[in-house]
Amino acid sequence: MPLEFELCPGRMIGGNHPCFIIAEIGQNHQGDIEIAKKMIKMAKDCGSDCAKFQKSELDHKFNKKALERPYNSVHSWGKTYGDHKRHLEFSHEQYKELQKYADEVDIFFTASGMDEMAVEFLHELNVPFFKVASADNSNFPYLKKTAKKGRPMIVSSGMQNMETMRQVYKTVKEHNPNFTILQCTSAYPLEAEDVNLRVLTEYQKEFPDIPIGYSGHESGIVISVAAVAMGAKVVERHVTLDKTWKGNDHEASLVPSELAELVRSIRLVERALGNGVKQMLPCEKPCHDKLGKSLVAKVKIPKGTVLTQDMLAVKVAEPMGIDAEDIFKMVGKKVKKDVEEDESILPEVVEGYCKKRKC
Repeated sequence: MPLEFELCPGRMIGGNHPCFIIAEIGQNHQGDIEIAKKMIKMAKDCGSDCAKFQKSELDHKFNKKALERPYNSVHSWGKTYGDHKRHLEFSHEQYKELQKYADEVDIFFTASGMDEMAVEFLHELNVPFFKVASADNSNFPYLKKTAKKGRPMIVSSGMQNMETMRQVYKTVKEHNPNFTILQCTSAYPLEAEDVNLRVLTEYQKEFPDIPIGYSGHESGIVISVAAVAMGAKVVERHVTLDKTWKGNDHEASLVPSELAELVRSIRLVERALGNGVKQMLPCEKPCHDKLGKSLVAKVKIPKGTVLTQDMLAVKVAEPMGIDAEDIFKMVGKKVKKDVEEDESILPEVVEGYCKKRKC
């Protein structure tokens, strides 16, 4: 059984607990706090467990030249990359306002800490868990400091190989047992052939004592639902109010109708997964009573006859006789009274017969 732990207050993940669904708002809010609030409410209304943002302290995440480089993309919010990022970055006070709003609408709130100083701020903000973005999963000093904070962690694994992820696991595990790793491919939008859902199975083998999840950037919801069927305990998807808005992530994001359908489909799949025990269920009894096969006499069988297989047939019979699956067990047993041709062979007619489920 995969490890279970409390990711958010009162919300366990892993084991048989429901998949934790994260609506990744990221920076799809266009730098507008009112749009951000609408997206938080949308995430809640669609049934998500958590609304998540991305927090950076830009001078700690980028060097000066990176911030000063021209940014001429159609998605740009400024002449330089720094201007662009500053437009999209909420202040500490705005984050507190968003956290308060999320609490009012009753949805968990957190953010990816995109640098060590951002993690410090989020720690002070008392978020329920830290999200480590794929770009930071090989930043081992960052991972170590974040793990030492003691909050649960979710670590995306885009752009890495298994050897690096083993190091990630070891680094975090040394300081914090409560974390999960998400399979992720860092492409926006993501083509199906690059998703590699089978990595979920490999992660489950490599890291059997932590829950495994999936962070998707593909179009639609089918692949994310399949990830849950394969055992993902956390699913993260980018969300938007409009796929045509300015920004690199919108095309790979889910609009409200898609997010709601994703949540509904995941919960449906969870109901369908069951407990893994194969048995006839109560809902199957009407069908069994109507169409279940049992043994009948192929010929007239006089009292005291030792049964051979050529005396027996399998049919839908009234009344229902001995289960068809027991036909080979009947060979060599005596009947205690006459059985007419095509008559059901009842349990009390066969000497020494005892149905295994009842004896």
